[in-house]
Amino acid sequence: METQRQANILIQNALQLCRDMESDRVFLFLNSDQACKTVFEIEGAQDEKIVLVIPKGQDIPECISDKTIIHTWSGNQSRFSRIKYAFLQGVFLEIIQPTSKIVCVLGPWGKNHLDTITIHDLVLSWSEEFPFDPRSLITKKFFQTVIAVVDIALDIGALGREGRHVGTTFVIGNIKQVMRSSHQAIFNPFRGYPEEVRNITSQEVVESIKELAQLDGAFVISGKGVVEAAGRHLDAVSTVTRQLKGLGSRHRAAASITMHSEAIAVVVSESTGRVTIFDNGSVVATLEPVISRRVV
Repeated sequence: METQRQANILIQNALQLCRDMESDRVFLFLNSDQACKTVFEIEGAQDEKIVLVIPKGQDIPECISDKTIIHTWSGNQSRFSRIKYAFLQGVFLEIIQPTSKIVCVLGPWGKNHLDTITIHDLVLSWSEEFPFDPRSLITKKFFQTVIAVVDIALDIGALGREGRHVGTTFVIGNIKQVMRSSHQAIFNPFRGYPEEVRNITSQEVVESIKELAQLDGAFVISGKGVVEAAGRHLDAVSTVTRQLKGLGSRHRAAASITMHSEAIAVVVSESTGRVTIFDNGSVVATLEPVISRRVV
């Protein structure tokens, strides 16, 4: 009862903030179908400005089937990473715009209580020193493939593999140029298989990627989600800019190849689990799975 009362207060305040600040939407992050049912009973929760952000694969109760819904990665991210991921999806789905103002209501991952309100002016969020600026990314025809790769990267960053921390790189799109700008560091385990069995929509392919991520080299993935190669060494000359200072050679090589090939790169840090997305040589977003979930 106390949890529902707290949720009621937070949602009412979020809606009031939305009105006072002339915000476009209220993003309400929920972790279970029970939380969805409980929130639906709260006064004001049916407001048309509310967008429900729920994990992929979660059952959607009939009572919210007509609500605007964003499906997010189903693992445990920090609060601000969850918010960034939802913004990526929201802009792509045209639920919000890159200039929108958003009020977010959320709580800890895996819990049914809400305890936090955050306010975001996306015009300002795009220009932070370590930026979250996915506007160019969202215009890519293969944006959904990028999101699918980010999901795989978040799993690797959060869980590692067989008790070990794992770092790896994914390069997506413009595969002809990427292949010309890289070479095999190991035997390519995807060579010779038909495209239909190399697509990241297959769970078998996803599990193979997670296993092969322990090996040296990058994955090259087409805009359609077909894995062209694993174990590629990126030949692009790594550059060091102010933004890239403190990042290792894996990140710098990924940044460089996106500058020379117009591809997108997604890098998992072996030391932190952080997922970094590069476009045109720059960091456009960073997402952080909660490290406590990594197997150590």
